[in-house]
Amino acid sequence: MNDDVAVALLLPPSEGKAPGGRGRWDPASGAARWRLLAERRERVARALAAAGGGDERLLGVGGGHLARAQSSNSSLLGAPVRRAGERYTGVVWDHLALASLDDDARRRAHRSIVVVSALLGVVGVDDPVPDYRLKMGASLSPLGRMATWWRPAVSDAINGWARRRFVVDLLPNEHRAAWVPEGVRGVSVTFVERDGKVAGHDAKAAKGRLARHVLATGGHPLGALERWQDARFDVFLHDL
Repeated sequence: MNDDVAVALLLPPSEGKAPGGRGRWDPASGAARWRLLAERRERVARALAAAGGGDERLLGVGGGHLARAQSSNSSLLGAPVRRAGERYTGVVWDHLALASLDDDARRRAHRSIVVVSALLGVVGVDDPVPDYRLKMGASLSPLGRMATWWRPAVSDAINGWARRRFVVDLLPNEHRAAWVPEGVRGVSVTFVERDGKVAGHDAKAAKGRLARHVLATGGHPLGALERWQDARFDVFLHDL
C-alpha cells in the first residue's frame, strides 16, 4: 500500500472566519468543476439577503457575532473574497495549518481538499469565499434545511469528482447529511475517546491533525489513517 493514491479529503468549513478580502464574489467563480453549483449558491445568497442576513435563531449566535454575520450575509453577491484556505479559521483549520505544510503536502492539499458548505455547496481550498455565516443544519426560508436542499447537487458534484480517488470523509454529521456517496470508494472517520465515547467538539483539533497527517504522509491514504496515533483519540474507519 505504498503507491501514491489521489485522495479526496472532505472537510467542514469553520464558523469562525477571517474578515475582509478583495475583489467581488461571483457564485460562478472558483474551480470549473464546481460551477454547476453557481445557481444554487446564488439562491442561498439571495435568501439570506431577503432574511436580513438571518436572525439569532437561524445563525445560532448573538451580540457582536450576530451583527457581523447579518452584515455579511445581507450583501454576499459582490462581497470581498479570500481563498477558502485563508477564510476558514476554526479549530480544524488551525490544526491543519496549510501554510506550514511542505511543498509536496501543500500541492496535495490544493488538489485534494474540498469543503462542504451551506452557502457554497462544495468549494476547494483555492476558491474565493466571502465572509458568511450559515450552518448546514439550519432551515432557511424558502429553501428549507440546507443539508436536505443541497443534497442532490452536492452528491452529484462530489461523486463525479471523487470517482477515481480514495475518499476520506472527515465531515461532521450535519455536513455528512448533504452527501450521499455513490460510485466512490473510501472511508468515513469517527473519533472515539479512550473510554469508548464518540468524541464531540474536542475532536476538532484531532481532525485537523489527522487531515494534516494524511496530506504529509502521501502514499495510500488508508495506510496513513491506519498509522496515525493520537494521545487522546482513536479512530474508527467505516467503508462508504
